[in-house]
Amino acid sequence: MKIAVVGATGLVGTKMIEILLERNFPVSELIPVASEKSVGKEILYNGRTYQVVSMQDCISMRPAIALFSAGRNASIEWAPKFVEAGITVIDNSSAWRMDPTKKLVVPEINADVLTKEDKIIANPNCSTIQMVLPLSPLHNAYRIKRIVVSTYQSVSGTGAKAVQQLMNERQGINGEMAYAYPIDLNVIPQIDSFLENGSTKEEMKMINETRKILRDESIKVSATTIRVPVKGGHSESVNIEFANDFDLNEVKKLIADMPGVILQDDVSKQIYPMPIYAEGKDDVFVGRIRRDDSQPNTLNMWIVADNLRKGAATNAIQIAEYLLKYKLA
Repeated sequence: MKIAVVGATGLVGTKMIEILLERNFPVSELIPVASEKSVGKEILYNGRTYQVVSMQDCISMRPAIALFSAGRNASIEWAPKFVEAGITVIDNSSAWRMDPTKKLVVPEINADVLTKEDKIIANPNCSTIQMVLPLSPLHNAYRIKRIVVSTYQSVSGTGAKAVQQLMNERQGINGEMAYAYPIDLNVIPQIDSFLENGSTKEEMKMINETRKILRDESIKVSATTIRVPVKGGHSESVNIEFANDFDLNEVKKLIADMPGVILQDDVSKQIYPMPIYAEGKDDVFVGRIRRDDSQPNTLNMWIVADNLRKGAATNAIQIAEYLLKYKLA
């Protein structure tokens, strides 16, 4: 199977190529795609060297699936052209997520919505993916009424330039700035641009995408997204109000039994999720689970995941695996 990775030289694209090999995805030919300035560069995959090609050249090579991670504008311009050539696109940008004609998929939750007719499939925002994964079984059991979430997002979510800014600041080097402010020894309460309602685009993504993935427009979501001086791995403090009461042991069992989720919740031994241990892993880690006694039927938890893997590349490849398994692409 020919597989294209669009944005192959970026952080997520590089991770996609790495994970395709890790998961033994049946790639007969890898087609790395990037901007014109990267065309001709060589990428090593599974012992073979592939040259980076342009968008148009990729289309002419007719891959079965194209994994897009080249940004919103590139996706809007090029994904339809890939589809016209019969190529299935799995897109990691925000371009198609809230399009009512496109599916927004976390495979463990809602891959069942996919059909052969779905030629552009949206990969959710990294922060949304890690939050909805453990919340999905709880919503089925107790019905979520409201979520209040604060995120603590690593600089790798911005890209290589932001990682370099953090590393430069750690070493006292003056360099290019990805943010308007220093990030080392600092916390920046802004991810993406601000909207008229005072929220950022990132916060609105979490609100809207959560409802779409969990298939319940009645869920109220309040999100505050924050950038922290961590290289990789996003963390979230999540407060969930349910329509029905719950048993804490049952809650923990539901979370532990959810595919792709690992329960790390033993405060007597100081066991809880942290990004330093989540980085490089595909699972979502959940801990600090406790009842919120300030109001009925409400729960607190702490969720951590590698934003480049399950938050982006791994989830996209899991979608591709589902398409392959059920012969949908």
